[in-house]
Amino acid sequence: MKYAYFLSCINESMTKEVDRSLERWDKDLDIELVKLTRGTCCGGSNLDYVSPDHFLVVNGRNIAMAEQMKLDLVTSCNTCLLTLRRAKHILDNSPGKRELVNSFLLDEGLCYTGCSDVKHLLWVITEDYGLDRLAKMVTTPLSGISFAPFYGCHILRPSSLLGKDNPSAPMSLDRLIETLGGTPVEYPSKNKCCGFHTLLVAERESLTLTGNAIEDAIRSEADYIVTPCPLCHTAMDAYQLKAMKGRGAARRIPVLHLSQLIGLALGHSQHELGIDRHMIT
Repeated sequence: MKYAYFLSCINESMTKEVDRSLERWDKDLDIELVKLTRGTCCGGSNLDYVSPDHFLVVNGRNIAMAEQMKLDLVTSCNTCLLTLRRAKHILDNSPGKRELVNSFLLDEGLCYTGCSDVKHLLWVITEDYGLDRLAKMVTTPLSGISFAPFYGCHILRPSSLLGKDNPSAPMSLDRLIETLGGTPVEYPSKNKCCGFHTLLVAERESLTLTGNAIEDAIRSEADYIVTPCPLCHTAMDAYQLKAMKGRGAARRIPVLHLSQLIGLALGHSQHELGIDRHMIT
């Protein structure tokens, strides 16, 4: 199995352990991820509002590079997923916008055609690779450990662009946890917002959302939170102490990346997977 891998900004800076973990086990599963080293920032959830055409050119180019390699494009960041898929949807349904983007890509020998899909790492593991196949690769089952799955907004909504999980009752991450031998817990915030994207402009409101999710997970008696999104991880790990200040919570709760969860079940150590880099361990 071979994919083009989109290097998201957050993984290149604040959450390097996501890709560090992934590089530990992708070959265990015979998954080849070709890093898109010439790719550029997707613009997060902002560029499309500030300059819609630049948003399409930037992300059309990212996808076109995967198309040139005849590979689907994979990301491990929820926001990159939503941004890239939104651009793809527009370009696939607007010949005029596609022509505009390709006029800029011509000098690089690139051409956006729409032939490559854009996927999240979670989808690759649960759908392309398959949970039955993954179960046979588990060497260190996560038995006796309970996990609060936190999906994050941008892998669920809007379902018209994403559509893999029911945004009101997502289950893909739950099923992955079970496949790895762990126990997923049900709690109210599993499909809620972590607050990351308002952190710089409305810190109090952002930290309230973060604290709500963490408090729900603690009340569910989970041992860990696990998320497929590095931005959600940053909000709930790096800002956990600040978000929980004044709430009277009896304990802290560690937060794992999706790639670390899989790595643990495949027998890799916490140090190898960068878990010791987290603020809450």
